[in-house]
Amino acid sequence: MAQLEDFGFGTQIRKSPYFDATVRWGAKAFSVYNHMYIPRDFGNPEENFWNLVNNAILCDVAVERQVEITGPDAAKFVQMLTSRDLSNLAVGQCKYILITNADGGVLNDPILLRLAENHFWISLADSDILLWAQGVASFAGMDVKICEPDVSPLQLQGPMSGEIMRALFGDSIMDLRYYWMREVELDGVPMIVSRTGWSSELGYELYLQDSSKGDEVWEKIMAAGAPFGLKPGHTSAIRRIEGGMLSYHADADINTNPFELGLDRLVNLDMEADFIGKQALRRIKEEGVSRKQVGLVLDGEPLSGPNTKFWPIEVDGELVGKVTSAVYSPRLKQNIALAMVSVDVAQIGTEVEVFTAGGSVRASVVERPFYDPKKRLAAA
Repeated sequence: MAQLEDFGFGTQIRKSPYFDATVRWGAKAFSVYNHMYIPRDFGNPEENFWNLVNNAILCDVAVERQVEITGPDAAKFVQMLTSRDLSNLAVGQCKYILITNADGGVLNDPILLRLAENHFWISLADSDILLWAQGVASFAGMDVKICEPDVSPLQLQGPMSGEIMRALFGDSIMDLRYYWMREVELDGVPMIVSRTGWSSELGYELYLQDSSKGDEVWEKIMAAGAPFGLKPGHTSAIRRIEGGMLSYHADADINTNPFELGLDRLVNLDMEADFIGKQALRRIKEEGVSRKQVGLVLDGEPLSGPNTKFWPIEVDGELVGKVTSAVYSPRLKQNIALAMVSVDVAQIGTEVEVFTAGGSVRASVVERPFYDPKKRLAAA
């Protein structure tokens, strides 16, 4: 069993409230996300994948830091940050949003939670949106307060996650709808739970609001889940690529715009409200994009793990793009990838050459997501 002293951790990177528990339960490696350690290895990643899709896994995702926005102008301010129309966002509802800069570049693709009329959490991917929001607020002339609250999420994901939630919170939790949230208590510990997650499976996120209770909450959930096959785990690269889900800094960054990603539905240029990047995105839409994200199926032997570099893509010896995320799917029995390519080669069925770490292979452009494209599993 791993011991704390086995890891070379310093004090400059924060540890989550579940850190000690994850080490106890077998975390073997960590990486850094939002200036915090996140468990990335509980053993065989394929076994982690099957645990997720067959039963359930519990993941420490306290790295999903929350930007809390409150005050009389909170709703107006949040709308200014995102290209998605929030006019119909109800209290208790969540939405997947994009935060864009003045050039239309994607700064983050978080989940937005509306806890009250003038109370929002932005549940972050990996970038410094707390600083961005505070900087914008300095010049916005709006009455808002922006901070990082004591909130640390866990992800409980997989087909048995609903039954585990029932064991934890009772029958009433079963009517929680996809992309909605509510306040609950777990043996007196305050939490928010939402029907969201980074797995494309049925799943929940549990937002602990008292970091001193992290160890206790982890153990309670693992105990409740034991009869349902719950295992400790980490966010699955296999499943998220199957689901076509973005990983910020890999599949999108500040130089990527929503139209390149095929996320036009998250951009409303016709709404009356203004937002940062609106004029740039209007121009980009009118001019069209020069590249697009696509799915690829790669020939060759199963990949030994996710790519650690961007792999060049060529057609007839000409560079046309790069693979951003690639992995072998044991369920699909294929090497699958997300890639950013020139629009000239983005059509379904186009054949390209990918230069992987092990050499060049042929690949074909295919539809994405690769599995359950209607997200019937997550929305069930």
